[in-house]
This record gives sequence, C-alpha cells and structure tokens, in this order.
Amino acid sequence: MNKQVFFWILRLMVGGLFVFSGLIKINDPVGTAIKLEEYFDVFSNDIASFFHLLKPYALPLAVFLVVSEVVLGIMLLIGVRLKETVWALASMILFFTFLTFYSAYFNKVTDCGCFGDAIKLTPSESFYKDIILLVLISFLFIFRKDLPKKTPKWATYTAGVSLVLSLGLAVYAIRNLPFIDFRAYKIGVSIPVNMQPSAPLVYTYVMKKGGELVYLDQYPTDESYEFVEMTLNNPEALPKISDFAAWNAEGDQAEYLFQGNKVLLLSSNLTKMSDANLAELTLLFASLEKAPVELIFMAAATQEEIDAVIAKNGWKIKGLQADATVVKTIMRANPGIMLLKDGVVVGKYHHNNTPEALEVLDLF
Repeated sequence: MNKQVFFWILRLMVGGLFVFSGLIKINDPVGTAIKLEEYFDVFSNDIASFFHLLKPYALPLAVFLVVSEVVLGIMLLIGVRLKETVWALASMILFFTFLTFYSAYFNKVTDCGCFGDAIKLTPSESFYKDIILLVLISFLFIFRKDLPKKTPKWATYTAGVSLVLSLGLAVYAIRNLPFIDFRAYKIGVSIPVNMQPSAPLVYTYVMKKGGELVYLDQYPTDESYEFVEMTLNNPEALPKISDFAAWNAEGDQAEYLFQGNKVLLLSSNLTKMSDANLAELTLLFASLEKAPVELIFMAAATQEEIDAVIAKNGWKIKGLQADATVVKTIMRANPGIMLLKDGVVVGKYHHNNTPEALEVLDLF
C-alpha cells in the first residue's frame, strides 16, 4: 500500500472519530461540564486538593474540549497544519486516555462521557477505545514529517468556519437545551415505565456445595448450599431510570408526580440558580393558577430553602426535594421547566425559553 494512502486512511479514521465525538458533545456541553466536575471531585480527594478549584471553570473547559475535538478532527481530515494538528491531537488523546484509565482501574467515574449520553461505554470499553486511538495517532506522530506540509487556502478558511460554527453551536446549546436529547428523561418518555424492567430479570445463583461450585436458576431452599454470588443474565432489561425520587416532609412524592398534569420548575443548585428570567416564570405560574395543572418547584435543597425561594418570589406552588444528580440528568438548565402528563414528559424548557401559559396548556 502506498504510504500516503495509508496516512490518509489513518487521518480519516482518527479525524472522523474526533469530529463524531466532538459533535455529540457540542450538542450538550453542560453534560460534559458535569462529567468534568465528577473527575475534579475524584482527583481532589485522590490526587491533590487543588483540583477542586477547577470546578467553577468546568463549563468553559468543556466548551474548549468539545470545540477542539471537532476543529482538530476537521483540520486533520482536510490537511491544515498537519504537524501541529497531530501534536495537539496526541496531547488530547493522552489526556483522555489518562481519564479513562483512571475510571477503569479505580472505578471512580463509571461513565467517562466520551460520546455524551448518545453511546454509553463502560470504563474499560472507553479505555480500550482510547488505547486503539492512541496507537493510530502514534503512527501519524512518528511519521509526521512525511505528512503534507502545505495548507490550501480553502482548508484554512474551512477550519476557521468550523471553529466559529462549533463555538456558536456550543454556546447556543448552553443557553437553550441540547438539540437532541439522548437521556432517559427526553420528551415522550414515561418516567414510571422507564423505572420498571423491560422484561423479567433472570439471575444465575452461584452456590457452593461439597467444595464445588454449582450454578442454579433459582435460589435453593436446601441449607446445605453456601451462597457465593448471583449474576444477572439479561442486564439489558434493567430499568433505564433507577434513581428518580422526589420527597417532602410527608414522604415519597413520586407517585403524586405521575398523576395528572404537572408543571415542574427544576433547580439542581439554588445558590447557582439563574434569576435572569424569574419575572417570566412568575408570570407563567400566575397565569396557570386556575388552570387544570399542578405547579411544583423541585430542587436539590432543604425544604426550608425551597420554601424560602417560593415565598420570596410569591409563587403559589408546591415545593419538593430531589437529588442534585437526578435533576442535572433531567434538566440541563438551572432553572428549567418540565411538563408531565400522567408521568409522561410532554415538554422541556430552558428558563431562557420560558413558555406562555397557552403553550403549556396545549401540551396537556
């Protein structure tokens, strides 16, 4: 095979994968930022405390990473400053390989977010993927002097346009909601249905009897068996949602949320909750007071803090507590609105796009 053809195939594979991965994450930079915050928390406990100082900068770092993935991938594909591009890509894949190795070896961050929420990989799968990519980039790095040295003007302009467009898409996704929602709470999903297994779970029980391992389909009643472990044979049937919960002083309120028409204002962190559109939210709640819907403020906070925000804004709505991770998974805005009809998600809005009352009622 001709050397340049071989290099072009490598460029196509590496560049294509970076562009694909970057575009998926540009769809949801907030999700990438959440994943970076998880890594910073882990590193601050395991490596050095200063990593905690990076958490406030998780979102701009996420934008930088996802835009770089797309732009560098395009530059590799179309031949823009290939020597420098290969250096940058090699540095980036080394960084990603360290993250996925840490996740796989120490089992601290169980989803690296390599492909956002679109394609879920285990830590080991993510690490092996990065090792393969590292090997491919290594060939380009070792033979970088043999790569084309001239950059066509059209390629330079194309790279510049890709940078502007990628950055614009990332900012738009942050100020609104992801263009495509890959999560378990997307519009059209029934939350209570997703909380149930899609099929009966089938287990194999590993027992020990007489010093030998025995594999059984049912747990034995014979006390002479010694339990070793149980394995799930059909993990694909596990519930897509396993951690949804909402509560107040009266107890669990999940079933209440799944009955009738509910308008939920969600906040994952009250101290960071934007007040930019509180007037629009207050107007919406006032317009819906006599409508056949129930208004709820669901936040990751104490009940006292939630009630204080409700009282401060003069909202006539019910306050419920929730887990911050769950709220972040449901809603990429702080605050954001989710509409539920008998537990089915019928609408989601960033606070920058607060709907009018008629628009809300049309969805019920």
